[in-house]
Amino acid sequence: MSQPRILTCSVTGGSTTRAQNPNLPVSSEEIADSCLEAAEAGAAMCHIHVRDPQTGEPSTELSHYREVVERIRAANSDLVINLTAGPGCFYDPSDEDPAVPGPGTDLVTAQKRAEHVIALKPDICSLDIGSMNFANNVVVNVPKIVREMAEIIRSVGVKPEIEIFDTGDITFAHDLIAEGLIDGPPLFQFVMGGKYGAAASTELLYYMRNSLPAGSIWGGFGIGRNSFQMVASVFIAGGNSRIGMEDTVYLERGVLAQSNADLIAKAARIIKDLGGELATPAQAREILQLRS
Repeated sequence: MSQPRILTCSVTGGSTTRAQNPNLPVSSEEIADSCLEAAEAGAAMCHIHVRDPQTGEPSTELSHYREVVERIRAANSDLVINLTAGPGCFYDPSDEDPAVPGPGTDLVTAQKRAEHVIALKPDICSLDIGSMNFANNVVVNVPKIVREMAEIIRSVGVKPEIEIFDTGDITFAHDLIAEGLIDGPPLFQFVMGGKYGAAASTELLYYMRNSLPAGSIWGGFGIGRNSFQMVASVFIAGGNSRIGMEDTVYLERGVLAQSNADLIAKAARIIKDLGGELATPAQAREILQLRS
């Protein structure tokens, strides 16, 4: 039998809103509780963004991250915590002069983007390495800043999850590994189905998998209507799957998910129906070679 697969819950993200699904967790307590419920439903890892509890808008406040992490750790010390380090890379050109940042720009230094990672030392944090058009945003991950972030993450003993939004990102990842900025075994996450990013196709999934460095650990997920399809496709291709309200708000067509646990339970059923076994958090730590 193949080794157990890690199922990750992407709890709230940075763009999903309560207008899309009123059950979206927003406060730090809600986000932590949703992580714990997802763990009960079969998730071994939770990928976490935080929100301003008053407005529901995305936040990067250290205090919000700290509260979420402390609440999870107090109730479940095994669950693998994966904090986003993605915010801080959006560029919105002003209408008058594209060289002048507009109101949607949030570019900050590598140190600022990794501030919560340095302070809280989660098991894993995401590392976005590519620049691209993504829906209505321009994502700017300058190689110099990416390298600095990789150095910071490595220095505090956190494992980076390298986010792959398109095929060129894999080429850059090979360079980062060759330069000694990423310790082995490297961990990759394929983001598929986002507008102007990698398409959610099985052909592309296999191409990206086959382009990874030898010995890599990898997973993938689909966005929106592609979410459950990609749970199955990733499993069949030998990877670890992810789902949650960051990726989809629907349990099935026209049916809103009542919780992240609902989404995880369905994904767990798909994996088991295909003959797979879910990794426990303890098994996930062994697979990922994380500290206990």
